[in-house]
Amino acid sequence: MPQQPADLLIRAAVVHTLEPGQGPRRAVAVRGERIIALAPAPDGLDRLIGPATEVVDEPGAAVLPAFDDTHTHLIFAAHSVHDVPVHRARTIPELIGLIRARAATTPPGAWIRTTTNWQELNLAEQRLPTAEELDRATTDHPVLVKRGGHNDVLNSHALRLAGITADTPQPEGGIIERDERGRPTGRLIDTAMALAERLLPRPDLAGRIDGLRIASRDYAATGIGTVRDCMVPFEDLDVLRAARAAGALAVRVRALVSGFGTRTPDEVDDLLDRMEPWRHADDAWLSVWGVKFGIDGGIEAGALDEPYADRPCYHGHLLWEPEALAEAVDRVVRRGWRVGVHAWGDRGLRTLLDVYETVLRRRPGLPQGTLVIEHGGLARPEQRTRAVRLGIPVTVQHPLLHDAAAAQIRAWGADRVNDIFPLRAWLDDGALLAAGSDFPVGPYGAMTSVWGMTTRQTVAGARGPEHAISRGEAVALHTSHAVRLLGESHERGGLAPGRLADLTLWPTDPMSCPTEELPALRPLLTVVGGRTVHDARGDADR
Repeated sequence: MPQQPADLLIRAAVVHTLEPGQGPRRAVAVRGERIIALAPAPDGLDRLIGPATEVVDEPGAAVLPAFDDTHTHLIFAAHSVHDVPVHRARTIPELIGLIRARAATTPPGAWIRTTTNWQELNLAEQRLPTAEELDRATTDHPVLVKRGGHNDVLNSHALRLAGITADTPQPEGGIIERDERGRPTGRLIDTAMALAERLLPRPDLAGRIDGLRIASRDYAATGIGTVRDCMVPFEDLDVLRAARAAGALAVRVRALVSGFGTRTPDEVDDLLDRMEPWRHADDAWLSVWGVKFGIDGGIEAGALDEPYADRPCYHGHLLWEPEALAEAVDRVVRRGWRVGVHAWGDRGLRTLLDVYETVLRRRPGLPQGTLVIEHGGLARPEQRTRAVRLGIPVTVQHPLLHDAAAAQIRAWGADRVNDIFPLRAWLDDGALLAAGSDFPVGPYGAMTSVWGMTTRQTVAGARGPEHAISRGEAVALHTSHAVRLLGESHERGGLAPGRLADLTLWPTDPMSCPTEELPALRPLLTVVGGRTVHDARGDADR
């Protein structure tokens, strides 16, 4: 019987299926959400062309599966789409100028907030601005300059609204930075940020959905088709659901609910009780993956065995006592959810492996992928061996290293920074690695990440070139390895009949183009579930 026509037919120079044992193809056909056929000749599927078939004929282009970003923060990106884009600044005066320009169009008294994806050591002054400098932009508006997930800087207006003075006590788990006279400089670290952020007006639901629409399309425009958002506040699950219902998501979302606010078994149980309705509420576009915890303080306070280079008596800090974290993780997996735990320094990673080993003794037979190491930045050989023996996957993020390298060298010294993300050794040891960006600390983007993993380039030059991996391996970390981590290999990660039609079309072949072209390479098309979510040749969703 004659076959039904395809909805989409792509002819290209090469279709990299990433299917074991299958060579390159030249044509791929899609009907509905799924791939229905591939062919070795560009005209090999022309029989599937019907009156309504969209035919994309790009004889110099290449097709790959859509990429997964397995550790990122879409929610943060959506919050930032309307904020002052200070990540474009290269000096503090430029940063102040961008805020001043926004103040000129903002009603007096309204909050002004900045984007978060920048590092102060990448500015010429290599420091954060102060409240006094921010006052040069505006004294009529409260200003919150946000950098990453751990630092805010306020102007004087915002400090007054937050009630922060020289007499304000340091909050537990946070720092109000002060100058030599004891006056607040404007910088708030970790839990101190809540003193100001609780005052920020929450955008309405329509604004939140619009932010997710814009941010998810920006991810798709770099070749990303699925994001694993690694710190979603529970309340934002409803925002994601509303965005999904409105057709605003351009990428699939796998959400890790934030467990960072929990400190006791009862608090963990309360979070899990609230998550229960989401257990069977997932679909192919939006699902709750599990819970995210953190064991150490990240790039500025990662727990190390040896002291910091810039603070001889400082070793970073642990956020949990190991026994308490083991109990928290156990309660999560006992309820059938999965767990990802942030660990950045070698002491943090070793402690996390102690925790995971305790849980595995209590719960023998847990499926691989139930427990995941997020980052494992400074992974020593014995820790890698142990993680592989325990069957613990790891997510790695070279874009994080790229943008944070200068700050990390100052804190840890060059030798330790060179050993962050030892990808070659992890793979040779047999680990399951999956790659991501950790936006807003690093930039998201499929080929930005591939370039970084293959060159080890950072803002501070190439760091640890012996840890570089091949281009094919780097692509696999975002595709076939990523879907193994997520347990979705039967649906995505390769291009074959019956698989979900998640694919990208590139103007040149990313597998063979000159290395220097990779960082700026963007797809012509990104297709997710048969839906064109990015089209550089015209309007998406047409």
